[in-house]
Amino acid sequence: MQQLGDKLIKWRRDFHQYPETGFLEMRTASIVASILDELGFQLKMGKEVMSEADCMGKPTEEETKKHYQWAQKNGAIGDYLHLFSEGYTGIIATLDTGKKGPVIAFRFDMDALDILESNSNEHFPCNEGFSSKVHGKMHGCGHDSHTAMGLGLATLLIENKDQLKGKIKLIFQPAEEGTRGAKAMAAANVVEDVDYFVATHIGVGVPHKQFVAANSGFLATSKLDISYTGKAAHAGGSPEQGKNALLAAAASVLSLHGISRHSGGATRINVGQLEAGAGRNIIANHASMKVETRGETSEINEYVKEQVTSIVSGAATMYQVEHKIKTVGEALSCKCSLDLAGILHQCAEASPDIEKSRLEDNTPGGSEDATYFMNEVQKNGGKATYCVFGTELAAGHHNEKFDIKEDTLLPAVKILFQSAKVIMEQ
Repeated sequence: MQQLGDKLIKWRRDFHQYPETGFLEMRTASIVASILDELGFQLKMGKEVMSEADCMGKPTEEETKKHYQWAQKNGAIGDYLHLFSEGYTGIIATLDTGKKGPVIAFRFDMDALDILESNSNEHFPCNEGFSSKVHGKMHGCGHDSHTAMGLGLATLLIENKDQLKGKIKLIFQPAEEGTRGAKAMAAANVVEDVDYFVATHIGVGVPHKQFVAANSGFLATSKLDISYTGKAAHAGGSPEQGKNALLAAAASVLSLHGISRHSGGATRINVGQLEAGAGRNIIANHASMKVETRGETSEINEYVKEQVTSIVSGAATMYQVEHKIKTVGEALSCKCSLDLAGILHQCAEASPDIEKSRLEDNTPGGSEDATYFMNEVQKNGGKATYCVFGTELAAGHHNEKFDIKEDTLLPAVKILFQSAKVIMEQ
């Protein structure tokens, strides 16, 4: 096991040095695919496991081509890189034991964030020489660890194949940040045959050496890019000839933050970015906003989203400008299957590496697009849960000093593997 523990740290540190954001995980995916292929998994990749029509917030063709060239120069595996050249970077690795049994799926996300990593010597990755080599991008949420854990689980599964039955699917998902990637994979029916589904995360406030088997507190969310198009005019000489997109946007911002809350559960609304105009003496002919909505349930989030659409449209009419609303990310609410979570809970309680395991945590928090997989599996009669492996964090998620305790990795892989064995005996 020590050898696997060393591999997990090596993989995690490699991915940490070469962070790739959503739909650009080409280097990462090529390495993952090469390792899985060598282990003996059946692979499906790229467009084969992603619905093009359901990809949200995908980078431009120019950005994708530029990153492909970067990946070629920075350690991507050539035999697999071309499969991800268009930015469809999902991978499904299947181990068919040839014995009758359930289909179990584990999901691992791969993408990084647009954050400039700390260069302080007190920052462990910097001090140990594996901090990000890509300016302005870093693994600030633990997805480098998740990817390594997926490869570790793959290794244990192959090493113990004779003890297993049924099928095991490992889902390596792009673009979890911004909740953009899972919908496209779920729409490609990658979990339509899955009986048991487990998604996992490291950290998120769970203390070191503790475990939560069912995290059901995710809020449904929509990420919206909103634009207004008006007509420019001289602000002093002929202001009446202009159509002011800035005023439409400003009116929207104030109204959006005044959306009534919902009696059925928690809601959120945030305008995180507003840009407009071209100069102080010009009637602004363009404005753009980045907005997110959240709701305790998918239905409540839809209510907030409908209010946003009404407000944005109304402001456009009021100021006689055109408007567009584009959904660039989305996630659903979820309810974990507690009987499946109970299996992971028992495995964690039996682990000498876990000091405390909790069956469930329903505290409302952020959002997660693994909920697309979970809802699809449950809709088809299967069971799904989202578990969390606690770790000591150097700083919060999405922070320039984010880091984990690497001794969390091997215990997490062992618990996931043990849970697969127990599920197979159900």
